[in-house]
Amino acid sequence: MRSHFRAAQISSPGVLKLVERPVPVPGLGEVLIQVEACGICGADARDIEKATVDATSPRIPGHEVVGRIVALGANTPSMWKTGQRVGVGRLGGHCNECTQCRRGNFQLCQNQPVVGATCDGGYAEMMLARSTGLVSIPEELSSEEAAPLLCAGIATFNALRKCGAEAGDTVAVLGIGGLGHMAIQYARRMGFRVVAIGRGADIAQNAKALGAHAYIDSNAEDAAGRLKNMGDARAIVTTISQADAIAALLAGLAPQGRLVLLGAGPESVPVPTGYFVGGERSVLGSMTGSPFDTERALNFSVLADVRPMIEVMPLEQAASAYQRMRSGDVKFRMVLTMQRSDI
Repeated sequence: MRSHFRAAQISSPGVLKLVERPVPVPGLGEVLIQVEACGICGADARDIEKATVDATSPRIPGHEVVGRIVALGANTPSMWKTGQRVGVGRLGGHCNECTQCRRGNFQLCQNQPVVGATCDGGYAEMMLARSTGLVSIPEELSSEEAAPLLCAGIATFNALRKCGAEAGDTVAVLGIGGLGHMAIQYARRMGFRVVAIGRGADIAQNAKALGAHAYIDSNAEDAAGRLKNMGDARAIVTTISQADAIAALLAGLAPQGRLVLLGAGPESVPVPTGYFVGGERSVLGSMTGSPFDTERALNFSVLADVRPMIEVMPLEQAASAYQRMRSGDVKFRMVLTMQRSDI
């Protein structure tokens, strides 16, 4: 094993710099991962653009990490072995001690690191990770394919599991991007009638190719009215955070339907309380999921042949790859690869 590894760290807010760092030693309950691929997620923008840079230890971003275990810390559970391919998502490993962990809500652990934000992430050839945050990667998935499933995949998979719809029900997906293109695929394979909603006609062909039964261009027509004409949506899954766009859709949500929010933002969605009370509708926030949830999403992806649409660039081009993601031109996920073989 080499004594140093390459990483793209945040040198100043919004700026990534390729550097070399000493290879760390895993501590109690940790593993050292030789990274093979790391997705670039829209959430990385908050970590990179708003970073408070520590000159002694600048942060390495990235939270869709796939690689192989090369070293084990003390007291690591025996299920994890050197050479095993594993993944780490946004949630860096639960503590097993807080109230939420004791209730089994590991995704709500109050003491876990946020990968790429409060601990170093995967824009690097090496990464330390808590063993409680690890997921096993199925052989059928390449590392590049698996990486986005550790965030966009599990987030949309869990949101659809919680949406209350049953096979044959209409489910609307608002926002056809990195999250939305996964939601469409999962929703179709779960047996829903899938309505994709975006802005502009240019995305219609992609949405239908991904599995949408119908596409609504909200720039050209009344999306809520169209949903009502289709018999209302049993669930609306929003992958964007624009409050006005979300509020405009609510008239198309069926009585007892659920609005599932994935896109997080500072804006409030203006909705009269009577709308929810009168129709027994509900609103639900959904995040990623526990490692067990993530393994379910990965296994379902293999079973149902769900794959992210990706563009791949090498680690040394991390800054360019990040800017490409920020431009919105990627269809639909950007992934970094670490192709160096002499580690």
